[in-house]
Amino acid sequence: MHCPFCSADDTKVIDSRLVAEGDQVRRRRECVSCAERFTTYEVAELVMPRVIKQNGSREPFDESKLRAGFARALEKRPVSVEAIEAAINHIKHALRATGEREVQSMVLGELVMEQLKTLDQVAYVRFASVYRSFQDLAEFRDEIERLEAEPAVD
Repeated sequence: MHCPFCSADDTKVIDSRLVAEGDQVRRRRECVSCAERFTTYEVAELVMPRVIKQNGSREPFDESKLRAGFARALEKRPVSVEAIEAAINHIKHALRATGEREVQSMVLGELVMEQLKTLDQVAYVRFASVYRSFQDLAEFRDEIERLEAEPAVD
């Protein structure tokens, strides 16, 4: 690790602690040359699979697109930011757990719908209407009836 003060190559770790629920390591370091101290954070770099779109094109997984989709579906709904982050993390974990380098966009869409169904049913129907391209009220009604027929999940 280069020293941010004098750019020396040699630094030593003085202290290490787990932070962010064990997902990060915080390290206090000291430069061997100038004796300045600084903090670094380490996070495991986990590669997300590429997304294969409906038209066959491939693009990198984009967490900001996922977050924007949740924001649109959950607009003006009483769902906490923590619950949304937990759902996003669940989706990312599920994608990594496939072990695949590429995943169909339909798989990602179904994971989003599964999470929205548990977070907020109105948001779920909003997302489903766009994702499944509902054409009329009958399709909305059918989806709502399917949702009502499922056992309540708490």
